[in-house]
Amino acid sequence: MDADSGECLGLIDVQVWRRTKSKAANYKALPIEQKESYRWLIGGAQAKAVLGEAATVTVLDDREADIYEKWDRLPDVSTHLLTRASRDRALADGGRLFATLASFPQAHRFPLNVQARPGKQRARQATMAVRFRSVRIRRPTSCSDRNASDEIELSAIEVRELNPPPGQTQILWRLLTTHTVETVEQALTVIGWYRLRWHIEQLFRTLKRQGLRVEESVTEDGEALEKLVTIALIVAATTMQLVLSLAAGDHEAPASRVFTPEQIEVLRALQKKLQGRTRKQQNPFAPDSLAWAAWTIARLGGWTGYRSDHSNGPITMRDGLERLAGIVDGYLLAKNVRPS
Repeated sequence: MDADSGECLGLIDVQVWRRTKSKAANYKALPIEQKESYRWLIGGAQAKAVLGEAATVTVLDDREADIYEKWDRLPDVSTHLLTRASRDRALADGGRLFATLASFPQAHRFPLNVQARPGKQRARQATMAVRFRSVRIRRPTSCSDRNASDEIELSAIEVRELNPPPGQTQILWRLLTTHTVETVEQALTVIGWYRLRWHIEQLFRTLKRQGLRVEESVTEDGEALEKLVTIALIVAATTMQLVLSLAAGDHEAPASRVFTPEQIEVLRALQKKLQGRTRKQQNPFAPDSLAWAAWTIARLGGWTGYRSDHSNGPITMRDGLERLAGIVDGYLLAKNVRPS
């Protein structure tokens, strides 16, 4: 994700894990390299390699990636970490992380629109209290790397919902980051980056039961299934690129980032058919931009084209991509047919 525009740049790394045996009896004592959780360090290292020309890279993870070895090894001058804390870590001053976070003075409040989740939560506007300060976490006894630093200084942010409605789970984010957080503006920037993690959930939603339904695939060979899932993940990422290009802060990304010249040629030809007569039904984006292509594909997926119609999400884009693939196949067949 581009931190400024919110644009989805694509996939960096894919790892496939086959669990062929249960955990070893001494699993916690094993080096991190022999644990499945090592994947979080591999992914971060791959991000650093692929995005080596970026001014700054922030590796964003949820609670499963709150691993001391990762905090110790991955950060450098241009690489930062931002992770939701899962462990009530011991601090260098003898305190514990969660209680220390809660003791910070409240620095800011902001409203957060919470979407409804059928059977789990009602839609509401939550009031979020923000606290932040730097902390020094101690190396835990479970850290198997004896060469790891004894202490690591991080910025800590607590985002806590005030007075949640009865029966609703309180929203509480405890964030740790290597970014400097000394002002409310910096804290809100980091919180905004963390909220981008929702797009990961959207990616897997598109990949699985509400999109490509890859979990329903049946193959005789495990390796074939792995290849199928990897291909489907690329399609799901493309879908997310299209969805987010419409909501991005700017619309300068070229369609060629995702589509071939032949596909773009077909998208150009479809404009007259998909655009309406009124200005509201015209494609408002610059020709050959990614947002221009996303508008067209959403129309192929059944979207009306009106801004008031918000049904241009991942499912619509998936349907549009399927239609585009068929149209492009027909175009290429016709193009290669020579008269006798």
